[in-house]
Amino acid sequence: MPPKTNLPLRDMPQSERPRERLMHYGAKNLSNAELLAIILRTGSAQENVVHLAGRVLARFEGLAGLAQASYAQLDEIPGLGEAKIMQILALIELAQRINSRPVEYRPLISAAADAAALVMDMAYLPQEHIRIILLDASRRVIAIPTVYIGTLQTSILRVAELFREAITRNSPAFILVHNHPSGDPSPSPEDIELTRTIIAAGELLDIQVIDHLIIGQQEWRSLKTMGLAFS
Repeated sequence: MPPKTNLPLRDMPQSERPRERLMHYGAKNLSNAELLAIILRTGSAQENVVHLAGRVLARFEGLAGLAQASYAQLDEIPGLGEAKIMQILALIELAQRINSRPVEYRPLISAAADAAALVMDMAYLPQEHIRIILLDASRRVIAIPTVYIGTLQTSILRVAELFREAITRNSPAFILVHNHPSGDPSPSPEDIELTRTIIAAGELLDIQVIDHLIIGQQEWRSLKTMGLAFS
């Protein structure tokens, strides 16, 4: 997981540096921010490269938004010079070429950790966001749209909005994800009650809610794994 602090990379413990983590644990165990940090290579005098990568991802609300970024949009982000922008644009083009390959190359979600690895950039968002990881019948990812921004309250959030993307994209199942800007991923009573409401709505619509993940600063929680809301 990305570090809490914004220490210069050289001052971080080796076990927390992205390249060392990649070497020891493999790419699948790194967050999106850490992987992007390896591509960018360096940060600046004001922030380390992991923090810069997290800020870039937060600006575009994750990888899906970053994939649509233009040179002009990237150029507006402090800390990104021409070389780094070119590196990001090259990465985006490679990703798009990979995505054009057959369906079996889309990420397969077989465990909560597989899903969490796709959305850890949410740890850097300053406000609560809800995303849904849309899945096909084989549990492969169709898309990860942001469906709501703001405080999670059932009285404000229209549950129907969560299912619109699933219905539009013909997705039979999804994983609900939201972040806690406080950094603590522990589920609140409101989180649990909202999950129950969404599961019940999914049963009516014949769309399965697989799990609800909460993303914190350095870690995440799965309500299903914790035995909360899911029977």
